[in-house]
Amino acid sequence: MDAPRLTPDSLLESSALALARLIRTGAVSARAVCEAHLARIREVNPGLNAVVADRAQEALREADAADQAVRTRPERELPPLHGVPCTVKESFAVRGMPNTSGLLARKDVVAQEDAPTVARLRAAGALVLGVTNVSELCLWMESDNRVWGRTNNPYDARRTVGGSSGGEGAIVGAGGSPFGLGADIGGSIRMPAFFNGVFGHKPSPGLVPNDGQYPAPPPGARMLGTGPLARRAEDLPLLLSVLAGRPPASLEPWAAPASAVRVLVVEGDGRTPVAPELLTAQREAAGALRRRGCRVATLRVDGFEHAFEMWTAAMAEVSDQSFAELLGQGQPLDPLTELARYLVGRSPYTLPAVGLLALENVLERLSSRRQKALARAAALEQQVLALLGDDAVILYPPHPTTAPLHGRPLLYPTRFAYTGLFNVLGLAVTQVPLGLDSQGVPLGVQVATCAGNDGRSMAVARWLEQDFGGWQPPWHQPAAGALRSRRPAAHPPGGDVAIVRASG
Repeated sequence: MDAPRLTPDSLLESSALALARLIRTGAVSARAVCEAHLARIREVNPGLNAVVADRAQEALREADAADQAVRTRPERELPPLHGVPCTVKESFAVRGMPNTSGLLARKDVVAQEDAPTVARLRAAGALVLGVTNVSELCLWMESDNRVWGRTNNPYDARRTVGGSSGGEGAIVGAGGSPFGLGADIGGSIRMPAFFNGVFGHKPSPGLVPNDGQYPAPPPGARMLGTGPLARRAEDLPLLLSVLAGRPPASLEPWAAPASAVRVLVVEGDGRTPVAPELLTAQREAAGALRRRGCRVATLRVDGFEHAFEMWTAAMAEVSDQSFAELLGQGQPLDPLTELARYLVGRSPYTLPAVGLLALENVLERLSSRRQKALARAAALEQQVLALLGDDAVILYPPHPTTAPLHGRPLLYPTRFAYTGLFNVLGLAVTQVPLGLDSQGVPLGVQVATCAGNDGRSMAVARWLEQDFGGWQPPWHQPAAGALRSRRPAAHPPGGDVAIVRASG
């Protein structure tokens, strides 16, 4: 029987693992894979504005070198991502590429060396195609700035791609890159992965180095996690191993049977309602996991509603420089002055950045409440760890809605707390796509587990990919009216809802 014919579209839908196998065995050249992805970027990027600077010629030369290595070296000597293209969030240093983090004052900054994680990807054989857009200083949930402009969603250009790894989510979701490198301090991997219909993983704290980013993370900042976004779930364990610099023990549960996993379904924070189609998708995911043999229960956890207060308190506690100082490149900015400059069109900053200046000022005046919020977070963390034990995951919405229209997050600036909660609690979390809603926009769910158990949430992601199809390429998307409408299930899959009371 003849082998299936490889087409540009099939290359754009394959996992990084599958592409690496094809390249190593000579079934396809690294140049062909690289050219297919560069062609896709050229096709979609004018409308998306996801890749803000490319290294196409360099990547093609590296692909030719990879093909030469296939011809001259034994397959066993080739690295695991040999010849596979990828993209990198612009806030990471990539030698010879812009490293502005969306700040106009850094518009001429070019990285002189690779961040450690970028170097590890290269050492594993990956070819960097370019760098992708971010929110200004990576502290807002929309990827828009005065250096590169705004990035649009591949499923609906009227909608946000999320932030701050929004360019990564958009180009991976659009098929222009098999995987990308992001960072997540409040959902900056998971929101873009969700809004753009792909997989994303925030690793266990401390597993992957955060060095080589701008802004530089404070030493020991456990809330920040560097991790992958990918169009296929099977890539996540390998990518995490590469980024960690070793095969971490946390991937060992990857082969665990479904019967060994408890699934705790939490349908919201009790404060901000979740859209009906998202709830239905989450309930269907829980039902699918039960059919696989998982033990499923539905909970309501008191304390999740305080996620925003806990996140802001934790950020203030670990930050060694205020946002006002970061934005002013060491000179603290006055929020009223910057607001006045913005209103007359003279501010070099975006409206969300000016708004964050004002919010920081208000929160500083309420600093007396910080210790209470930190105590509440510590108590909730112990409670959640006890719930999870060594065998459970939590299913939790990644956001109260699917990808909002551009600008809409300014009306609801605290909703990122649906992802920021797990940064505070120090959990490992995988974002999983669950198909498209009645408007053709991606649905999804977070799968959270104890630090050190990254493999467990990735295993659940793989199961859900098999049951729901995972990433849905935008070019396969039917008209919105042809998609089946999802209505909330009459009852949650775990029967009665157990209420877990927070202490502290």
